[in-house]
Amino acid sequence: MSTDTDIGILLGLAYGAFVDEMHADLAARGFGDLGRSYGYVFRVLADGDRSLSELAGILGMTLPGAGKIVDEMEARGYVERHADRADRRVKRLRLSARGRAALKAARTFHRRFERRLPDAAALRAALEAIAGGAPAGSAPRSVRPL
Repeated sequence: MSTDTDIGILLGLAYGAFVDEMHADLAARGFGDLGRSYGYVFRVLADGDRSLSELAGILGMTLPGAGKIVDEMEARGYVERHADRADRRVKRLRLSARGRAALKAARTFHRRFERRLPDAAALRAALEAIAGGAPAGSAPRSVRPL
C-alpha cells in the first residue's frame, strides 16, 4: 500500500481485515452464523440483563433496529428473553449459554490477535489517544452498529 493512502482509509481497511479474520476464526469454532452487529449486543449484555429499550439507547439505535438484531440473535440461540421481575410486561434480554460461549471465543481471538502485533502497546496507546481525542463538549462516542 502506498504511503499516500489516507490514514482514515488505512484504519478502515485494517478494521475490516480484523473483523473478517475474527469471523473466520469464530466460524471455525462453531459460530459461523454471527451477524456483523452482534458483537455490540454481546458487549452490552455481558454487563447484565437489559430491556430492548435500554439496549437501543446504549447503542444509539432505533428500537426497531435493535429489535431486528435481537430477534436474529434469539433465533440463532445467542440471546434469551425473560420477564422483568418488577414489571411482567417488560422483557429482559440476556446472553444464552451459546451467547456467552461466542463472546468468550471472540475475546480470546482479540487477545491472540493483539499479541501478534508488533509493538502492540504503542499501537494500543495510539488508538486510545485517537479514540479519546473528541473535542471538549462533544457528544460521547460509542461503538455501535451502523
